[in-house]
Amino acid sequence: MKQVEHHDIVDLFVIGGGINGCGIARDAAGRGLSVELAEMNDLASATSSASTKLFHGGLRYLEYWEIRLVREALIERETLLRAMPHISWPMRFVLPYHKDMRFEGDTPTSKLLNVVMPWMKGRRPAWLIRFGLFLYDNLGGRKILKGTTSLNLAGTPEGAPLEGRFQKAFEYSDCWIEDSRLVVLNARDAEARGARINVRTKVISAQQIDGVWHVTLQSQDGQQREVRARMLVNAGGPWVEEIIRNTVRINTTEGVRLVRGSHIVTRKLYDHDKCYFFQGSDGRIIFTIPYETDFTLIGTTDADHPNPTETPVCTPAEQTYLLKFASDYLKQDVSDDDVVWAYSGVRPLYNDGASSATAATRDYVLKVDQSSGAPILNVFGGKITTYRRLAETALEKIAPFFEGADKPWTAGVPLSGGDFPVDGVPALKAKLSEQYPFLTARWVDRLVKAYGTDAFLVLGDAKTAQDLGQDFGAHLTAREVEWLVENEFAHTAEDIVWRRSKLGLRLTKQEIEELDAWLAAKLSKQRAV
Repeated sequence: MKQVEHHDIVDLFVIGGGINGCGIARDAAGRGLSVELAEMNDLASATSSASTKLFHGGLRYLEYWEIRLVREALIERETLLRAMPHISWPMRFVLPYHKDMRFEGDTPTSKLLNVVMPWMKGRRPAWLIRFGLFLYDNLGGRKILKGTTSLNLAGTPEGAPLEGRFQKAFEYSDCWIEDSRLVVLNARDAEARGARINVRTKVISAQQIDGVWHVTLQSQDGQQREVRARMLVNAGGPWVEEIIRNTVRINTTEGVRLVRGSHIVTRKLYDHDKCYFFQGSDGRIIFTIPYETDFTLIGTTDADHPNPTETPVCTPAEQTYLLKFASDYLKQDVSDDDVVWAYSGVRPLYNDGASSATAATRDYVLKVDQSSGAPILNVFGGKITTYRRLAETALEKIAPFFEGADKPWTAGVPLSGGDFPVDGVPALKAKLSEQYPFLTARWVDRLVKAYGTDAFLVLGDAKTAQDLGQDFGAHLTAREVEWLVENEFAHTAEDIVWRRSKLGLRLTKQEIEELDAWLAAKLSKQRAV
């Protein structure tokens, strides 16, 4: 057995490098706590890179009367938008209405209406949708985002892609978010504030000895070391129960319900820049969202996924479901031939005993356990929109164990590259184009939406495109790759083309293999030094 290195004690050790783990690490480090985090794969390699990529209140959760969750999420949309205008931006959602639209059968709202309005037979009346949107506009104290409007679809760009039976729609606001970049930027900020971030490092055991956690870590090359920590945070996402039972070995009645959400990416289905919110005959909803300029994102499904070790994939049945769902609304049917990529993630929802995956709560539950002596905070559930508030709530539970911890601070504090106004993207693009005239308009757009003001640091003193080194395809250059390795914890081509970006949609298999070989050689040389 390899010798285990020992290190000094830290205040907080976080297990899991998804959005909740990195958000908690950032918040805690910013309050003066010493923090270390371990992620067994790449940052955002599971749930946090497989979302629908929205900061949204969750319009449909109003039907489940989850008012607190929706209100918190609505408030957070604008708080987060201000802190990261490079990776998040407002979007308008068109909700076509038809009189035959139905509720999902087991929502509290549908059950109530079946009693007081039985003649509706499960249909969603237009006035109820408008009332829900009124609440959506006003629960969160909206200041930046536009409110709801009604649309006559006849003769409009919004109506052009839709079947003729849709004559009326409602239009409301939510926000886009580059989900995996959000995770990486939180990790970068945590590291800048003193946290140690370990990727590709698995926690193989955690044992409480005399009120202190002894955490054994193993890197992918088999090297082990031990970290001592005053408190653990279990932000393992889909593996949270596995960590409780087999890593820290404590008993609990709390658990998660693993729900698979699958998405497909197709060729571009329409010419305008708005999203659609489609309601199905089964009461479920999906979104179609303009994606990466040339594509459309369609999702999501809800299916139970009981085994966290089983890699989630979009099944043929799920793909067929999403294609049929969208085709029921669009004039031109969408087929398997239109699909260019599919992805799937597992949402670790708090197990509240709901009758279906769709009905399971999206709210989070945080539990401190001291049954072993030293405290551990277990994180159940949560959604990407409320990650910052989840972290604040986690610190409320952590702070009593650390006298003198600072107060909440993250609201409105920009992430790296986000130090410019919400409406400042055009000015930033113009400035980048002026300083680096060799950049194309599309290249500028990608760099600003990925790095914000850090784009100038990525490009450095380059005077020509050749100064940026090898072009791996789609203007992904050696200098940018080196930046991602040195500053954003990237190790492989997959890290870069599917999580730090979505250039995997544009690069060929050969180009990705060449990038992987280049990275392997670079990292091998670094290890040799």
